[in-house]
Amino acid sequence: MKKCVIVGAGVCDVRRLEEQITIQEGDLCIAADGGTDYLIQIGRMPDIVLGDMDSLKSEELLGSLDEKVDVQRLPAEKDDTDMLAAIKAGLAAGCQRFELYGALGGRLDHTLANIQCLLYLLNRGARGIIVGDDVTLMLIRNESITFGADQARKGKRLSVFACGGDAHGVSETGLKYGLDHVTVRQEFPIGVSNEFTGERATVEVQEGMLLLCSWQ
Repeated sequence: MKKCVIVGAGVCDVRRLEEQITIQEGDLCIAADGGTDYLIQIGRMPDIVLGDMDSLKSEELLGSLDEKVDVQRLPAEKDDTDMLAAIKAGLAAGCQRFELYGALGGRLDHTLANIQCLLYLLNRGARGIIVGDDVTLMLIRNESITFGADQARKGKRLSVFACGGDAHGVSETGLKYGLDHVTVRQEFPIGVSNEFTGERATVEVQEGMLLLCSWQ
């Protein structure tokens, strides 16, 4: 599946970003507004720079990028956030896997909006993951996901939250605290702060959605 890497203007440690981000030939890289600054700092050139440019610090540099990348200036008054507009551009380009960086921290409303974008992707048959400095977020619906031993290192933690209503038939195996076909209710955060054991781990939801949050 073609991958789209989007870098937004949220709180982001540049050194961690440089370590985490992987852009291979054939991938699409989009800078959403101020995410351009992060990419410039780590020496990467996006394929598309998109946004209303209200959070961009390198505005004077943007002019020099016009001939090298596709710069899409959006109006300040619009329905889509810059991140959602970037996601739409990635979908239009045929991407089905999305990695969102610079999508957490800063303004809480934008953080919540970016989490909602994971559902926007899921509803369109694509898979999205938000990658923060020490945390990753993803949505699963009526499915299971397995974490290999390299992803389930001992001491790493995982929280699961019912999203969009109660989640039924939730099971967790290979974690310190197991669940066996239970209902996780949206009003009760029973799934907070589970622990990986260093072994292969699986999370399943038979009916409903779960927001998965893993961190060191």
